[in-house]
Amino acid sequence: MKIDDGITAERSAWSFGAGVAEAFPDHAERSIPWYREGHELICHLSDFFVAPDSIVYDLGCATGELLQLLAAHNRHKPGVRWIGLDREQAMIERACRTCAGLENVELHCEDILIGELKEADMIIAYYTTQFVEERRRQALFDRIYQALNWGGAFILFEKVGAPDSRFQDMMSCLYREFKQRQGFSSEEILNKELSLKGVLKPFSTAGNLGLLNRAGFTDVMTVMKYVSFEGFLAIK
Repeated sequence: MKIDDGITAERSAWSFGAGVAEAFPDHAERSIPWYREGHELICHLSDFFVAPDSIVYDLGCATGELLQLLAAHNRHKPGVRWIGLDREQAMIERACRTCAGLENVELHCEDILIGELKEADMIIAYYTTQFVEERRRQALFDRIYQALNWGGAFILFEKVGAPDSRFQDMMSCLYREFKQRQGFSSEEILNKELSLKGVLKPFSTAGNLGLLNRAGFTDVMTVMKYVSFEGFLAIK
């Protein structure tokens, strides 16, 4: 099924592998409201948490655009290690090209559920954990909390579900209209929804807050929200 130019997928089989990496930056920007603005916000939030010699993780770093922006934004801070993890080799290869020449950016093809997390001052999951199996999601949040230094930040952006069916109908309708305005055809929108069945598993705002609270985070706030897309800042 055709999803976008350069991207195809079968029912319930969406993947970030194969040929998705080359088309991903444009597809993500067209598919996710305020995608670039979210990157910009995270760069400015990093001013509060990234210091010389900090370690920062981008979990599910995809093609590396956010890491590149963060490294440039904080280039005056010596010794910072920017570490990107992604389980898709094609994404890491594309990220290496994106971040070419940035010696303090490290990219590893690793599963974020099992890869080692060193003590960090900031950890980012930008539309990543919604693809993690529900039964393993809490364990991931627990690991993130444990890896953060005291006062460190977990920045979580997710597609979120609505609190009840009436709001969910509204959110779903508004999102389809958004995608039509971005130039997706009705067939492409439907095909994407079919490909994500059983793959994308978003929690509600309350569900994500529950994961954060159970992990140990008590200082949490929403820093960006557009209908069904929400960014959280959690401080340890």
